[in-house]
Amino acid sequence: MSTGTESEVESELTQPASGADEAELEALLGDRAIAREEHLNAPGFVINPNDVQAVLSDLRDEAGYDHLSCVTAQQYEDRYESIYHLKKFADPTDELSIVVPTTTENPVSQSAEPVFRTADWHEREAYDLIGVEYEGHPDLRRILLPETWQGHPLSGDYDQEKPQLVTLTEHQNPIQPDHREADSDTMFLNIGPHHPATHGVLHVETVLDGETVADVEPDIGYLHRCEEQMCQSGTYRHQIMPYPDRWDYVSAGLLNEWAYARAIEDLADVEVPEYAQVIRTMGAELCRIASHMLALGTFALDVYGEFTATFMYTFRDREVIQDLLEDLTGQRMMFNYFRVGGVAWDLPEPREEFFAQARDFLDELPAKVAEYHDLITGNEIFQTRCIDTGVLEPDVAKSYGCTGPVVRGSGVDYDLRRDDPYGYYDQLDWDVITRDGCDNYARVLCRMEEVEESAKIIEQCLDLLEEWPEDERDVQANVPRTLKPDADTEIYRAVEGAKGELGIYIRSDGTDKPGRFKIRSPCFSNLQALAEMSEGEYIPDLIASLGSLDIVLGEVDR
Repeated sequence: MSTGTESEVESELTQPASGADEAELEALLGDRAIAREEHLNAPGFVINPNDVQAVLSDLRDEAGYDHLSCVTAQQYEDRYESIYHLKKFADPTDELSIVVPTTTENPVSQSAEPVFRTADWHEREAYDLIGVEYEGHPDLRRILLPETWQGHPLSGDYDQEKPQLVTLTEHQNPIQPDHREADSDTMFLNIGPHHPATHGVLHVETVLDGETVADVEPDIGYLHRCEEQMCQSGTYRHQIMPYPDRWDYVSAGLLNEWAYARAIEDLADVEVPEYAQVIRTMGAELCRIASHMLALGTFALDVYGEFTATFMYTFRDREVIQDLLEDLTGQRMMFNYFRVGGVAWDLPEPREEFFAQARDFLDELPAKVAEYHDLITGNEIFQTRCIDTGVLEPDVAKSYGCTGPVVRGSGVDYDLRRDDPYGYYDQLDWDVITRDGCDNYARVLCRMEEVEESAKIIEQCLDLLEEWPEDERDVQANVPRTLKPDADTEIYRAVEGAKGELGIYIRSDGTDKPGRFKIRSPCFSNLQALAEMSEGEYIPDLIASLGSLDIVLGEVDR
């Protein structure tokens, strides 16, 4: 990188915001840190593009930053930039940003994939949408857009008027005839992109060696809508909030909305009223139960074709939650209920009727969970299909950036509701569920037990809301009509979604719209681990492993 670019990105040395020891970090990085930045959530070190692997290795092994949460790429007028958002699984509030600028003429930096496996897909996405190239990446090619796509949609020089796809006459025909090699025992098998067995429009390219899986390559992007660009075109105050509902569109709308709300509220220094935080917490946990019910029903359908009982039972219970959420938000799926600074409105009237319906659901839930254990986890066929299949060891799960029930099912005690508290979670009594099985069975048990913990949280929220003084029921903070955070203010904030860590990076350019809006999808990172879980197993095990990840392709692709 040229000296001129270094001087342009330098900023004043500042005290780290996350509690990291400044002197120790500076000593560890030495002269590899060429400048400093400050993000609202973390201190930032600017490094040269050819020092990425050495710096990240030292930060992981010597300083304990073992969680590469997200990789954000963006283009400025004078440079490209990649930001590696680092955390610690033991303490996610201890955050660090490693900023890697490159020149616009040669946007090439070293790949982080040899250090963190999760960088594989994150860097491919950055290459696909922004145009940054990562030297040493094992498979740098497009991941969300077709291979024949022209240009990089989030780059500054992207021409939307030119043709975006080349014709098949100018590109190798992707539909090749079948062929057989005499000296090979492997077979190529396409799984998907049909639905529902792939939990969305997912194509899994699978290589079989005899009857065992030799290689797996998830082919994603069929539902890509460039949600980040859509959010960059919307105003902070009103136009972005409806979009998160559409990422994980099946049940987790309020959890998605909270990810954006937390990021913009911290960016704009907005304090949410305590009463609104309780409502948010209750609504989010209702969504979590609904999401886990859907995961349970579809997983049973995947594993042993159980549609008549289990699948319909889980949808029956999910429907009760959807009724409660409809009463609360006015919508059944795309809620758009959170607002910057609170929620859209108070609980529905008559309040007593809403409380009664919610408590009826909670009262009936323990018997229903016990019934699910009888139908599913106690089923011998289910156990045979799930125990010791899809094994994901803790260190491997961490390297892939897995979060949520996927990583907790591998014994990693990591939950942002407790470890990086927001909302009203730190005022309530509940437990983080972990399992040590590391297999498909452990992930199912994790979700079922989390349903019971969510019920405990909801019950405590109902108690608080019933007793809350009427004259103190503030549902929104006093937020300016137009939000314009200071230019070049940067933040990364995350919440514990139903599938794991759902994070948002925002960089302000001084206007009422984001200069950069990046979505960290838990499903995106979790899905990367599918090959690790499936190689050496059978096709039915692969299907079970995919189901145990509980992905939604709308969130994977965005």
